Amino acid sequence: MGTTGRRALLVAGAAAGATALAGCTSPSGGQARRPDAAELAAERAARAEAALRLRAVTAAHGLLERYDATLAAHPALAPRLTPLRAAVAAHAQALGEGGTTVAPTPGATAASGPATAAGSDPTTAPRSTTSGTTGASATPETSAPAARKSAGSPAPVRVAADPRAALRELAAAERAYSDGHTAALLTAPPEYARLLASVAASGAAHAYLLTEGARA
Repeated sequence: MGTTGRRALLVAGAAAGATALAGCTSPSGGQARRPDAAELAAERAARAEAALRLRAVTAAHGLLERYDATLAAHPALAPRLTPLRAAVAAHAQALGEGGTTVAPTPGATAASGPATAAGSDPTTAPRSTTSGTTGASATPETSAPAARKSAGSPAPVRVAADPRAALRELAAAERAYSDGHTAALLTAPPEYARLLASVAASGAAHAYLLTEGARA
């Protein structure tokens, strides 16, 4: 074998050895690096905040459904209710900013799962069917056509046939909405807690206005 042939053989052998060595030192099976404790803790905190955002957005949508049902049943109340409804819609948008889902940390176990089943767009959050039902009047009720359009609702929102009773129902829903956000302050991060406090105060003000309106 000539000099050139021996040199080529040595180069090929060295390359094969380097490849084998790299294979021995790389992670087995191509597995990604497992996240450390700090990364997992950060993900858990992010998931908890995302779940809180989803609950807040869901409550806002539930209240919007009651406003829509009341407006459909009592169109004459539109001048009084439309500005309040617009404020609640703005709440829903603000409460969902930042997202209601969290991407899993690379390498985390499948048990962690997605934070929520809903997307980050607050308009896609599940609709609440309980907000605003507290304190319903015993007066005759009528089902609002607009409430039936909510695909996620198992039953339409029922509204009192008497306009004053309908306003009292809305006031009760606003109080429940406000109380729910106030309770969430205990576990909310500081920045989001300030937003929740502002929305809760707005809900309390709405309840007062609706109660005073019902007495008019």
